[in-house]
Amino acid sequence: MPLTMAETGVANTIRKIGGKEETRKFLEKLGFVAGGTVTVVSAIGGNMIVNVKDSRIAIGKDMASKILV
Repeated sequence: MPLTMAETGVANTIRKIGGKEETRKFLEKLGFVAGGTVTVVSAIGGNMIVNVKDSRIAIGKDMASKILV
């Protein structure tokens, strides 16, 4: 399921990063890699704050939909 559907406060394992090559590279540089753990901190209006690799990152709904957990 896409990260946009994940519950707040629950740790999820990243299964796959979709999208174009440049989008995948961008998300990889932020720490979103297959096998990694991501936790949704909050989701407001489609925008999300997530914990990944001990960092909080804000991403938009379009980017979050490309991260499959």
